Amino acid sequence: MRALLQRVTSASVSIDGAETGSIGPGLVVLLGVADGDDETDARYLVDKVANLRIFADEQGRFNHSALDVGAGLLLVSQFTLYADTRRGRRPDFTRAADPETANSLYQQAVEMFRATGLPVATGEFQAYMQVKLENDGPVTILLDSADRGRPRRS
Repeated sequence: MRALLQRVTSASVSIDGAETGSIGPGLVVLLGVADGDDETDARYLVDKVANLRIFADEQGRFNHSALDVGAGLLLVSQFTLYADTRRGRRPDFTRAADPETANSLYQQAVEMFRATGLPVATGEFQAYMQVKLENDGPVTILLDSADRGRPRRS
């Protein structure tokens, strides 16, 4: 699974002009599911997102996590995080999980995020959505559950 985090001052998601979710200060989490991902991948990303220290302390250093500051989370399914653009000019999405599997794992991740106690808003799986956000910093970080077994330095 991949999660693209954007620290925001505010964000919202709309479908057909109707807002389905919004947050104040917090994180927009674009969440992609790959073929072969499972609950272990979801748990890893939920823990990483909730505990990653990307919010500033009084000295402006990244010392606080979403849990520390009670950040809102706006979760949006995003299969395009698995776009393969190495060949040709059209992205290939064959690494993304099939919609049924991806939806199931996305919904599990949403429930895991809710279990953290943080405020959670969502888009709608497979819907055409408009996401508005005010990036704070800007701070944008890509997490990939496949990285959990890789050494930090080679």
